[in-house]
Amino acid sequence: MTSSFDPTRDLVLERVVPVSPEQVWAAWTQPEHITQWFTPTPWTTPEAEVDLRPGGIFRTVMCGPDGERVDSSGCYLEVVEHRRLVWTASLGPGYRPNDFAGGGFPFTAELTLEPVDGGTKYTARVLHATTEHSTQNADMGFVDVWGAALDQLVAYMHGRSV
Repeated sequence: MTSSFDPTRDLVLERVVPVSPEQVWAAWTQPEHITQWFTPTPWTTPEAEVDLRPGGIFRTVMCGPDGERVDSSGCYLEVVEHRRLVWTASLGPGYRPNDFAGGGFPFTAELTLEPVDGGTKYTARVLHATTEHSTQNADMGFVDVWGAALDQLVAYMHGRSV
């Protein structure tokens, strides 16, 4: 189920990309692919963990050029193969609430893939509990960062069979 869009708390990136929904799906759900494109350069993603089922883990480790390390973990809420992926940072595996005492903020991400002529209509929405969290994510460069990662996904998956 897609929640209604709240422009004060939600962010969206929508594009048509020249790869199939199956390729985008593989890129988002297989750790060996996630580690190749997930974090815009010069950052890297040396680790990814996926248990592709509601309540299963979605975890990435992102490393920055100056030694920064961000270990993020959430859980899947909805999995519809090749069409829809919903996960949240609010909960960890098994729906256990995550602790944000060390920083970060809760959010839910909805990824929708629609086949179109020549590729995929890619819609990524990120839902936040508060306007402040949405503004913080926007100020961190949500559109630019997620857009750059999507460009890397397309470059990596283009011509690759899945």
